[in-house]
Amino acid sequence: MAITAVLALSGTLTALMHTLVIPLLPDFPVILGVTADDASWLVTATLLSSAVATPIVSRSADMYGKRKMMVLCLAVMVAGSVVAAVGGSFLWLVIGRALQGLASALIPVGISILRDELPKEKLGSAVAFMSGTVGIGSALGLPLAGVLYESLGWASIFWVSAGAGTLLLLAVALVVPRSMVRTPGLFDFVGAAVLSGALAALLLAITKGGAWGWGSGPVLLLLLTTAVLLAVWVPYELKVRQPMVDLRTSARRPVLMTNIASLLIGFSMFINMLVTAQQLQLPTLTGYGLGLSVITAGLCMVPSGLVMLVFAPASGCIIRRFGGTAAFMAGALVMLGGYVGRAFFYDSIAWVIIGSTVVGLGTTIAYTAVPTVIMGAVPITETASANGLNILVRAIGQSTSSAVVAGVFASLTMRLGDISFPTFDAFRIIFWLAAAASAASMLAAAFIPGARGVRSPPPTAGGADEHVVPPVRVLASGHRTVIPPL
Repeated sequence: MAITAVLALSGTLTALMHTLVIPLLPDFPVILGVTADDASWLVTATLLSSAVATPIVSRSADMYGKRKMMVLCLAVMVAGSVVAAVGGSFLWLVIGRALQGLASALIPVGISILRDELPKEKLGSAVAFMSGTVGIGSALGLPLAGVLYESLGWASIFWVSAGAGTLLLLAVALVVPRSMVRTPGLFDFVGAAVLSGALAALLLAITKGGAWGWGSGPVLLLLLTTAVLLAVWVPYELKVRQPMVDLRTSARRPVLMTNIASLLIGFSMFINMLVTAQQLQLPTLTGYGLGLSVITAGLCMVPSGLVMLVFAPASGCIIRRFGGTAAFMAGALVMLGGYVGRAFFYDSIAWVIIGSTVVGLGTTIAYTAVPTVIMGAVPITETASANGLNILVRAIGQSTSSAVVAGVFASLTMRLGDISFPTFDAFRIIFWLAAAASAASMLAAAFIPGARGVRSPPPTAGGADEHVVPPVRVLASGHRTVIPPL
């Protein structure tokens, strides 16, 4: 239980790293003396570093030790928080935010530790609980940032991050055991470098395409760089003995279709966070805005996060009863219904809270099912790297949704005095796009072979000696497997 609690808190901390600065973005240009486009780098830097770090740290966890990688990520995150708090300039703040991005790798590594340490009958509920705490972290980050900013100043959000990270680092070191499940061999440095370059170029193009222009030279150059690097990386990964990402495993239908469905569900999920806060804070003169303060708007999003936490255990029961694929499709269906409702019911605070909470419920069910399906299709020695790749795919979906929202909002506007605001038609289009993405994720999930709980993967073509797992001794039915030290 203690292990599950500590790892679940790591998911909450990861979500906080991504949401704490969002309410402050309108104020950072004045605070730091930069443009609004420059201030957006405080989000972009974290996104890029997390995208690069997640597959690298996940693979390293499988090879060199999961607890070791968690401690390393938390130490870097704490250092980044301190740098952001005391740096005193925009450049140091961006550097600190980039270092904070390494916290994203805690989730796949934590899930892999749960697989190593928990018996099969408890694994689904534990993974579901961890996924639920990610939701509560996202929801609490917005009001918490507003309260800290107005009470103690902007630097306080980074000091709180540093303190929370330090406490969690100590908890991981004291509570989480050293896993003996390892993938021996040499780290694929070339594959990691090429993949990092491709991901950085792709996500930079997606996040800055709206501001720089999708047809501009820098964006086109970034997209071309992505294509070239991937064209080099894929053949290399297929040839190297121990690849950074096992593309053959990733090409298995359960893993491939789960990643495609996750990309779409990530797109749909992030829209809920992006547009809800804006709708709650836009002035009432727009005809649909509700004119709330940052803190009040953040509090209105707490029910969505709470429903994720409360229903996470129920999601684990659904997975055990009907299988991961069915649970994922059920979650996507709930999200679809939530977005359709938001397109028609929007003229009160209550309707917005209900709509965002329904979407949050669907997100919980879908997200908790994903690791179960992934773990049922990959060897135990690749759990962290496979889940890391899935989280990376979801991050790409989220980045794409941010770019789409920015593009739609910029194309459908109204003017109130000297200020432009998106029309509600823009919001309605976004809601329908999110509903369509949810429906498409259901279609992709329909091609995932059904899974009940976590099952053992089929043997690889190369034989059993491709993955070295230490011998185990089972004490009794229903008890944890004990792995003797090497």
